[in-house]
Amino acid sequence: MSNFDELSYTTPPSPPFDSISSIRYSPTNPDQLLVSSWDTTVRFYEIGENGVKPSEAKAKFDHRAAVLACAFSADAAHAYSGGLDTSVRELDLSTEKITNLGAHSDSISSMTFARTNNVLITGSWDRTIRFWDPRAATPQQSSYSTPNGYTPSITSTTRSCSYGQPPLPYYDIRKMDKPAQERESSLKYMTRSLACMPDGQGYATASVEGRIAVEYFDPSPASQDKKYAFKCHRQTIDEVDHVWPVNSLAFHPIYNTFASAGLRRDRFHLDHKVKKRLRQYPKYPGPVAAVAFNCDGTKIAVGVSYTWDEGEAGLKANPVTPWLGVRKVGDEVKPKSWAG
Repeated sequence: MSNFDELSYTTPPSPPFDSISSIRYSPTNPDQLLVSSWDTTVRFYEIGENGVKPSEAKAKFDHRAAVLACAFSADAAHAYSGGLDTSVRELDLSTEKITNLGAHSDSISSMTFARTNNVLITGSWDRTIRFWDPRAATPQQSSYSTPNGYTPSITSTTRSCSYGQPPLPYYDIRKMDKPAQERESSLKYMTRSLACMPDGQGYATASVEGRIAVEYFDPSPASQDKKYAFKCHRQTIDEVDHVWPVNSLAFHPIYNTFASAGLRRDRFHLDHKVKKRLRQYPKYPGPVAAVAFNCDGTKIAVGVSYTWDEGEAGLKANPVTPWLGVRKVGDEVKPKSWAG
């Protein structure tokens, strides 16, 4: 594997100075993205192109504690954030005004905006799923208890939630009184990441054991026969099998292939339909905390930072400078069967 080529990436100015928690691209502008961080900020960037147009740090929103999650509104005029201080905030991207919409009773671990329903959905360590309408006089619309914490991921009208130990429930967000289904995970250990397929057929989960499972919503035997799990982000060194957690999954919005990234400092592109690895990239300068494709599928953003898997001792032994890079993608994201 060749050495990491930082020059193939566009790096925006003023990156976070502490661990990156999430990266989210605008649903309408392929060059705008949000980055939340343990440095208590959400940063809003306009990504340029090396030698053509410089990237710009357009806004920075300061919080009282580490920010673990962020999301864009449907029209990308606003963003939302949440983290260790438990508050759900709306961020006006043009005026930099911050509005407090409400709060969970514990840290907010994840959030996503359901464009078809125009609601913000948040997940928390308080084991609730909450729905928010930022336009309403009382933004919190509903709250639903779950047996575990979770990471929400949206596809059309279906939402899959998982975090921690199985079983993994998924819901139709129009009917949240009970899960549409509960699945026993194909993974043996704690789920670290979850992403739904853009075509709405299923989802992928990844775990701390260096494995990824591909699942399908359709309960028919034909669809369930297609699900599988596989090992990844592993390496045999001196006849010892070393295993690294998978920190992030991201589906390509056009081709339905997906990228995985993790503690091993690498990233893969995979075609889940034919169970093939499309490409493995050179190792990054540190663990990959988050990845995201832009809305038209032409670029991928990669966030590198320490992910605290080895605690403070690990940071002191192997310090990592947070790094954020964006690069164009090519044929490596196309499925093997693609004829377009």
